[in-house]
Parts: sequence; C-alpha cells; structure tokens
Amino acid sequence: MMVLGPLGFTAPWLLAGLIALPLLWWLLRATPPAPIRRRFPGVALLLGLTDATVQAERTPWWLLALRMLALAAAIIGFAGPVLHPAKLDPAHGPLLILEDGSWASAASWPRRMERLTRALSEAAAAGRPVALISLADPPPAPPPFTEARDLLASLPGLQPQAWEPSIDLDPARLLPDGSYDTLWLSDGLDRASRAALARAVQAHGRLKVWQPAGPVLALGAATVDGARLNLPIHASAPVNHVVEVAALGADPSGLERELARLPVTLRDQAQAEAVFDLPPELRNRITRFEISGLRSAGAVSLTDDAQKRRKVALIAPGSAREGLELLSPTHYLHQALAPSADLIEATLADALPVKPDVIILADVGEVAETADLLAWVERGGMLIRFAGPRLAAAGTGDDPLLPVRLRQGGRSVGGTMSWGAPRKLAPFAETSPFAGLILPDEVTVREQVLAEPDPDLGARSIAALADGTPLVTRKALGQGAVVLFHVTANAEWSNLPLSGLFPQMLDRLSVSARPAAPSAEDLAGQTFTPRKRLDGFGLLTASEAAAGVKGADLAEGPPGPDLPPGLYATTDQVLALNALPRGRQLAPALWPAGVTLEGETAPKQRPLAGLALALALMALLLDILATLALSGRLRGPRAAAVIGLVVTLLPTPPQAETMPESRAIEAAANVVFASVPTGDATIDAVSMAGLRGLGQTLTRRTTVEPSAPMQLDLETDDLALFTLIYWPVTETAPTPSPAAYVKLNRYLRGGGMILFDTRDADLAGMGAATGAGRRLQALAAPLDIPPLEPLPADHVLTRSFYLLQTMPGRHDGPIWVEAAPADAEQAEGMPFRNLNDGVTPVVIGGNDWASAWAVDEVGQPMFPVGRGQAGERQREIADRFGVNLVMHVLTGNYKSDQVHVPALLERLGQ
Repeated sequence: MMVLGPLGFTAPWLLAGLIALPLLWWLLRATPPAPIRRRFPGVALLLGLTDATVQAERTPWWLLALRMLALAAAIIGFAGPVLHPAKLDPAHGPLLILEDGSWASAASWPRRMERLTRALSEAAAAGRPVALISLADPPPAPPPFTEARDLLASLPGLQPQAWEPSIDLDPARLLPDGSYDTLWLSDGLDRASRAALARAVQAHGRLKVWQPAGPVLALGAATVDGARLNLPIHASAPVNHVVEVAALGADPSGLERELARLPVTLRDQAQAEAVFDLPPELRNRITRFEISGLRSAGAVSLTDDAQKRRKVALIAPGSAREGLELLSPTHYLHQALAPSADLIEATLADALPVKPDVIILADVGEVAETADLLAWVERGGMLIRFAGPRLAAAGTGDDPLLPVRLRQGGRSVGGTMSWGAPRKLAPFAETSPFAGLILPDEVTVREQVLAEPDPDLGARSIAALADGTPLVTRKALGQGAVVLFHVTANAEWSNLPLSGLFPQMLDRLSVSARPAAPSAEDLAGQTFTPRKRLDGFGLLTASEAAAGVKGADLAEGPPGPDLPPGLYATTDQVLALNALPRGRQLAPALWPAGVTLEGETAPKQRPLAGLALALALMALLLDILATLALSGRLRGPRAAAVIGLVVTLLPTPPQAETMPESRAIEAAANVVFASVPTGDATIDAVSMAGLRGLGQTLTRRTTVEPSAPMQLDLETDDLALFTLIYWPVTETAPTPSPAAYVKLNRYLRGGGMILFDTRDADLAGMGAATGAGRRLQALAAPLDIPPLEPLPADHVLTRSFYLLQTMPGRHDGPIWVEAAPADAEQAEGMPFRNLNDGVTPVVIGGNDWASAWAVDEVGQPMFPVGRGQAGERQREIADRFGVNLVMHVLTGNYKSDQVHVPALLERLGQ
C-alpha cells in the first residue's frame, strides 16, 4: 500500500493513468483544420433553413472539466483509496502486551479493547506468539507466550481493577525472558514503578505505548467542615473543564436516587473542590459521590459514618442547677459533640418527632415516654444513658431501656458505691468498640452505679475498671442498641469527661462525624468485615464472604488485591475505602526516550473506493445530460422522458405495509422470540443464534417449546404476536420511525417485554459513558418506560423458575428492571415483598446474553464464556436467566402471590 498523507492506495500503479488527463484535455480542445471555401450558387436555396442538429464549434470548458473529473474519479476509485489507513507492523517475533488495568483505565476501556483486539488479530495473522499481563492483577510468575487466537477468546474476562498497579512491581519476577516487542496500554498516570519497568521492557526489545489523550479525573474522600461536605477533585494535568459531581443516596422509599448535583469549573487547574451545603436530612442520606458521565472507580467517592453529621438529642433533668455550667449534666457532652453533630436540646417528647439518630439521657431517672422511646430504639436508634444520683435513686426494676439491671444497696450517699481510692480503667477488650484506644493514666473513677450479676453481664460489658467492675455496658434492642455509662456525664463521679478519651469513645459509638480521616491509632485493635466492594467501573456490589481486615491496614494501606476499595464495617461503624488513596497526587505518565507513543484518538480506516466510483458515475450522467442539451436533443418528448426518468430515481415516501399473513400466522401459532435488527449482519446473526439457543434450552428443560425466532420488522410486524423482543444496541443502530414507536409503546403497555442489551459489560451503566449507552438513551427516550431500579434480591426474576442471584451473559454485570412500588411490603414469615401482578416492561443490561445463548446448527456454543469451568458455570447461569426471563413473561409475578399463603391457609382453617 502506498500512503500519501492521510490517504493510502491499495493499487497505486493505477494512478499512473492520471498522467494521461492533460493529453486528453489537449486532444478534446484541439481546433479542427479550417474549411476550404468554394462558391456554389445552389447554396442560396438553403438560406433560411434550420439544422435539426446543432454542432458546437468546440467543446465548452466546463463540459471538458466535468469529463476530466469523471475520468479522474474512476482512476482513483479503481486504485483503492483508503482514508487513514492502518499501518501494518512489519515486526516479527514474540509480542508482550502490558495493560495497566487500573481504575484509570476503565473510562477508556472500550477503546482499549478495540486496540487490544486489533493487536492480537495482527499478531495472529503474522503468526506471532503473544503474552498478556495486567499490571493491576499481575500473575505470580512470568506468563508464557501463546497463540494470539487463544488470548482473543479470553478477552471478555479481562476487566479493570478498582486499584492501581503496585509501586513495588519487580520486573525480574514479572517479565518473560528473551527478546520481544512490547505494547503497553497505559492508563496515563505516573507512578513510582513505571520508569523502572519501562527500562526493563526496553532491554528486551522495542516499546510502543498506547494511552488516553485527555487527563484522568478522580474524586478524593469527602471531609466534614461544619455543616458542609468538601469533596476534592483531582486531575492528572491542568484542564479547562466543567465537572458535574452528583451526590447519590436512598430516597424515602429506599431506592437510590440523585440527591444533589453540583457543577465545578476547573480553569487551567489540576485540583478543585466541590462544596455541598445540604440540609442534614439530605446530607445524611448520601452514600456516594460520582463524576457524572465517567464510569470509573476513581470517579466515585464512597461515604461512611465519618461524613454523616448525626442528629443528637441531649436530654437533661428538668431541674438543672443554674449558674453552675461546668456541673451541668450535658455541658461536656455539648463540648464534645457540637463540632461534629447537630445537637437537639429539648425534652424527650419534643425530640422524638424530629427523628434523631442518637438520644443521650444524662442522669434521667424515670422516662415517661418509655413505649415511644423503646419503639424508636427498635427501629434502629441508639440510646446512650449516663448515670447519676437520679438514675441511682429511680429504682432497680427490669427497665427495658437499660442494658443491665442495677444493684440496690451497698452504695454511698447519693446511691453510688465509694472506695478508699479512685479506680483506673482496664485496657479495652479486643471485642469492644473502644479496642485500641489509648488509656490516659489520669483518668479515674470515684463513684459509679453497679450492675447486678448476670450470665450476660460479661458479654454486655464493653468497658471496665481495673478490678473488673463494668464501666460501660451495651445491649442490642431490635435494630438499635442501648448503652449505659455507669458514671455521670460531668466530672462529679469521674474525670473521664475531662479527658480526650471521652470524645473518642463517643466517636467509636458513631455518635459524631469525624472531621478528618481516621488514623491507624484511631482504628487500632478493630477488625472490619468487607460489606460492599467497588469494581473498576465504579459499581458497588455486595462483597463475597471474606476474612476480616485490621483497622490499621484500612487506615494506612493503599487499595490493592488484598484490600479492595469498598465499604468495611464493624458492629458499630462503617468505613469507606476509596480507589484514590489519601494523599495521592495525580500526574501524567512520562516515558523515556525511544518509546513510540500512540494516542487513542487515531482515526479509523475508511475505504473511499465506492465514493470515488459513485462520483465518477454521477459525473458521466451529468455529461450525458449536458451533451443532449447542447446538441438540442433535449426537447419535446425527449425532455419529458428524461424528467420522468429523474422523477423515478428520486426517493419516494414509503408506503404503509402490513405484516404478511403467513408470517403473522407463524408468529401467532406458538411462543416466538424476535430480535430487532441493528444493521450489522454479524450482530444480527448472533442475536438470532442466541434466541435459537434459548429456545432449545427451554424445550429441553420446560414445557415451553418456542418456534424458530424471527428478525423483527418494526414497521410492518404486529408486535403483540411476539413473546419477547431482544434489542441489541449498537452505536449505529437505526432509529425507528414515529409510527414504530407508537407500536412499541402499545406493546409495552399491553404486557410485552423488551430486553435491551448494550453488550458492553454495563460500561454505560444506563449512561453516556459508551457509544452504545448513548445510543440506548436516544432509542429509549420516546418509549414509555417506567422508573427503573437495579434488580432487587427479592424480584420475581430471581425465582420464576430457577433460584438465581446474578443474571450473567458473556459478561456479569447488573441489570435494571421496573422499580417496585414504594408501598410494597414484605409479608410476615416470607422472604420477599408483596408485589403487584404484571411484568416489568423492560430489562436493561450489557451482559451480551445472545452470545452466551448462541448455538450453531448442531447445537454447540458459538462463543466462549469466561475461563475454564468457571466460564461454563457462567454459561449455565446465563441459560437459567433466559429460562427465568421467559417464565416471567409468560406467568407474570405469580411467584409473589405466595406471600398470600398464610392468609389463605388461615381462611381454610389449616
């Protein structure tokens, strides 16, 4: 191929024909010899006659130019022009591909996969062995070089991680031996291990780097500043850009919604800050922040108890002594909590309707609103009580609002025990929420209320004195807890409220928000259990069973394979570990001399032969019309004939068509699945093969025996005849006509279901992060789609035939269905809610289900799914999802009717 700038030619020798164009121009413009004049009297008889044929003296210049253009276009078209031709790599020998595979790679993941696929395809064509290494998830030993086609088949299993490659990567343990070229797919970020690894790679051969053109954006952890939340925004290079940050959390019905959105303008800046000033109710609902339109774990900032400024009600006895502020039961509580909590100082009757997170009773003996307070605790509230003379004198009955029964008698004046010398605190047990806190030597207790001996006293004691006497006890009550400090909240019985240990203990009880990130000392002695995990694309999913993590590791260690980003919890608090480590400053990657850099914005190859030949043909047609007009032959009937020919060639509005009767009978005779054509013959063939495979699975396992699937014609087909419509979404998918949208909406309202599949592993996340995601938004905009939610654990799809937890295809991502009504309640004794009858009209995902279901003519799978036995298990779950989906379409939510079984049995007297 010959390349001239952005143009290439597959047959460049044909361009030699362009040399003949000047000669042809000269021949056509040449003047014939002058005629010889002869006088002939008979010519006078011809005067006044007109010649039917007009012959121009010479060809007009514009007609010559048109002919030259037609000839030149034909020559160029046959020469095979290509715009932005791909440069073939003439190299031979092994090829090593390095993929950073971090959260910074997720935003450009589709383009990375395109580049990786192209590199493997070129290596397969050239017979080059290839090895692939993901630096964020490195293998324990250097991988062997293998066939490029084998790696192509395993590409769907390659996913970005939610952490960056380790700064301690050892090239000697990572890189294979020998000589080879390397293609490095960089995430664009600089890190300590990159330079040494680049030098080691160059020692083995040539290094080519592909990396994103734009800067990398990320969010840091939110911090509390009074009533505001400050969220840092980082960029790897100064940018002029408006970043929209969305705050997401649960609405009153429990569904995740966008609670706030804030645009932040970066003016040639690499760092900025989004400041959210929200009402306490809204602020405490926030579960995460994310950069809108950017699918990356780095673009997500999870929140935890540190960012939730809790509402704390301080309830003191009604007869507080005036003028003695330091002796007030709530003075030290106010000083400890005011900077990090919203305090409510009122009576208990006035505080309960405000729905505080924590209620603190400071030496309150008798509680008049016992029933209301007990119900509040059981719904998840935390009640903290402090002892004092009033509580000691209130009696020792079985108070449900106390974690232990208090001992009567054996106390000094005021109802408390006294010693000869004050007692110090014992070290906190490992199971205590106060574990790891440093005990100041000066903290002592002079008096306290005592607990009655009880078999559960040891389990309920979370802090004790040096002699083993319980100092703080706790009891779970419903979804909440009751905590009792056996000393006063002021300095009358102990100097604990005067020490720095006091606010730390309240913090461990999640009473207040932390103004700064916890240190290793703050979390020392605690063990956190993974609750939710953040993947590379910023999706938060339930964490599988995993070992506990030490609090000090969470505070100090950067995220990695052994410490993935997500939410970690103890019984008392939740801690978020974000993808961007604390103190991480983003910077662009720098490469040594001799490295070939390849940008992601390289234009795609586009053949131009068809365009050039079409131009030549049109120029020739214009030449014919112009010649007829100049010769006077384009008159009368000939002109009418030419006009009629032109009219017939013009596009005409489509005529309304109806579904052929034979096709309608075939669709109505049985269960039939349909696929919406995309315009891509390969994708359409896979869709039909997938629906055929789903039908075979249903025939083998159920009583449903579908007929052969059909390619849907949205303009002519009666959609009501089809049980399920599978709609694969591509970037170039055609837009249905307005009439087709009317039919689609009628189909959805009538109980039909459309399965939208972006086939991008849910990189779009129903957003605009990928081309398929943007196209899905455009295609779905005119449809009457109800509010959606991620598939809940109790949805009928999870049990309509098989019991399923995930709904994978070739990929295993989340799916979206119609949101359940806000008033859907879970029946007593049943593990799922009472949902209305009906079928979710749409199911949206990106798991490429058709490829997982697809079978060839002999019933064998057409495409690999995952790796090894785990991949075959994923294919089996994909088949089961297909069965569940069809059963849901055919039977509705009848499985949810089982919640009525207790009532039916009661009516029947059983």
